[in-house]
Amino acid sequence: MENAIEIHNLTKKFGDFTAVDNISFTVRKGEIFGFLGANGAGKTTAMRILCGLSIPTSGGGTVAGYDIVREPEKIKRHIGYMSQKFSLYPDLKVWENIRLFGGIYGLSDKEIASRTRDILSGLGMEDVRNSFVDSLPLGWKQKLSFSIAMIHNPRIVFLDEPTGGVDPETRRRFWELIYEATSGGVTVFVTTHYMDEAEYCDSVSIMVDGRIEALDSPAALKEKYGAENMDAVFRMLAGRAKRGE
Repeated sequence: MENAIEIHNLTKKFGDFTAVDNISFTVRKGEIFGFLGANGAGKTTAMRILCGLSIPTSGGGTVAGYDIVREPEKIKRHIGYMSQKFSLYPDLKVWENIRLFGGIYGLSDKEIASRTRDILSGLGMEDVRNSFVDSLPLGWKQKLSFSIAMIHNPRIVFLDEPTGGVDPETRRRFWELIYEATSGGVTVFVTTHYMDEAEYCDSVSIMVDGRIEALDSPAALKEKYGAENMDAVFRMLAGRAKRGE
């Protein structure tokens, strides 16, 4: 099966500190890949490299077919990104956010107009197109953020703790959007602190002190470590960490 991401011996150092320590992994096209790790494990640093925002100290690989060292700008144009911390401008209206990010992703005015109609219709948000994002319920903001991250039809979408701070029902509905995206061939690379969400992934990696301590399907990891759920697996492996946050 074609791989959406291929990483080999990736290392990132900041002076004497090794944030990412010689990690290698692949992500298959169309799968949901869970990238887990406690605070300080190195996953944020690694994710920045995959998104074309940082260059590794050594090692390499490809994201969406583009080299992470030589072609970071091409990577940025072919991925989507959504973060719990920042995705939308709260003081802009719904349609203004869609237009802004459509322009950032390089869409034409005609494409932006068409995608705006599609997003508003698909989310049932036509009646709030002129509302400021800050006034929307959190669940609506999430759905809008995800749709905007997909506005340019990216091959891969990176979700950085996208469901933080929301109730279980809202999280479940958000994951329905993820499943819909992967059914269309989009690859989803997601970080989360909710271990029940790790159960929804096709593959899961767990980073500890800059290294990938485990990588397999949730079912295989639970069997390997004799655990009832992914929370138990995570606690077992994260407990091995020696460096602080």
